[in-house]
Amino acid sequence: MGAIKKAVSDINNWVLPEGIEELLPDEALRLEKIRRDLIDLFASWGYQFVIPPLIEFLDSLLAGTNSELALQTFKLTDQISGKTLGIRADMTPQIARMAAHHIKKCDAPVRLSYLGTVLHARGAQIEKSRSPIQLGAELYGSQHIKSDVEIIQLMLEVLAVSAIQHVHLDLGHVGVYRGLAQQAGLTTSQEGELLDVLQRKSSDEVVELLETYKLDKKWVNVFVQLLQLNGDVTVLEQAKKVLKLGDASVQQAIEELQEIAALLQQSYPSLPLYFDLAELRCYRYQTGVVFAAFVPGFGSEIARGGRYDNLMIEQGEQVRSATGFSADLKVLTRLMAVILDEQAKEIILAPDVLDENLQGLIRELRTAGKTVIMQLPDSSKQPNHTALIAKVNDKWSVS
Repeated sequence: MGAIKKAVSDINNWVLPEGIEELLPDEALRLEKIRRDLIDLFASWGYQFVIPPLIEFLDSLLAGTNSELALQTFKLTDQISGKTLGIRADMTPQIARMAAHHIKKCDAPVRLSYLGTVLHARGAQIEKSRSPIQLGAELYGSQHIKSDVEIIQLMLEVLAVSAIQHVHLDLGHVGVYRGLAQQAGLTTSQEGELLDVLQRKSSDEVVELLETYKLDKKWVNVFVQLLQLNGDVTVLEQAKKVLKLGDASVQQAIEELQEIAALLQQSYPSLPLYFDLAELRCYRYQTGVVFAAFVPGFGSEIARGGRYDNLMIEQGEQVRSATGFSADLKVLTRLMAVILDEQAKEIILAPDVLDENLQGLIRELRTAGKTVIMQLPDSSKQPNHTALIAKVNDKWSVS
């Protein structure tokens, strides 16, 4: 009995905390390869790589952030100073501080990239990991809409390098809701309450809440209609008409989305774009356009970002425009593994023939990521395969 208890105890000693995982050889190697490729990608776009500290004094770590991030931050006491420390749960505020205090000031925009582990006190709803490997890029010092487009394009390139397929992009703009809330005369607390209800996508709850605010019915109707403003790019023209009660800032926000859509469609004509003017992820953090990338079969965004001009003020810096995105490298690696597993199911068998055209086709297939194996002359049994290279009408092809 004692031996059994000891064995159970030994097993329990190896159990990791919930949401904390280890990476075994295949996944670790795949992740490391993507990591190298992505750092090179950032450099090729002019984004300087930085590494912020894992632990900071809590006050500086959470400067300019919201209560949600504070709840996600592990806290501990520094045995040297006696002050409270925090383990980073999001690297974006750290990058903003580094840009404000340590990067040489110049008129040109500053481009920074980063990649490292963060720790969450609570796991995400979909991806339960509490130790994501966060990667991202931030662009400081430009208010032009093309800086937002550049960040979105870089995010899409990151997904392409990670072999992520069938991406579709969701876009919104916090300026739409913020402008409507201010013009409707909502208090700060009412604005927050209504925001929470809007995220649940329930028009009945919206009406019920707004009735307690005793708003004019025209504003109740506007916020209810806001929930319905989602779809392809054509919904933006509809929004300009439906939200005409909004001031110039609301119309400007919608026009910014239209301009972003036009620029993205020029570069990525086949990219599906979806707009939701009531989707306000990170509302208290962002100040302009917000966006997220999704893929079929995964219930949450795989990358997200937006504009957050006000954070720099909290970092002791004058107002400086900022836009950026982030993703979890572990998620990208696992999605890539699914794609590679699907590709691995296709095995093409090539005949043992010395032919220049045959060798050229084999090189092309392998360069495209296909698995091609050669039939060996001393093997009477063909290896497992799903397709054959054969010569038809004097031309080698896969059949």
